[in-house]
Amino acid sequence: MAAYECPVCNYVYDEATGAPREGFAAGTTWSDIPDEWPCPDCGVREKIDFEQKAG
Repeated sequence: MAAYECPVCNYVYDEATGAPREGFAAGTTWSDIPDEWPCPDCGVREKIDFEQKAG
């Protein structure tokens, strides 16, 4: 499973844990997140701006 980070506020979406407060259960893959989904912490960036974390 991969993790993706917002370049502005460093919020991390981790596929393993999902984002329950956003409606994404654990195991929800990045490809299943809508393209127009904004960063839930800063709201500034869209999914396309997130960067995959090395790991």
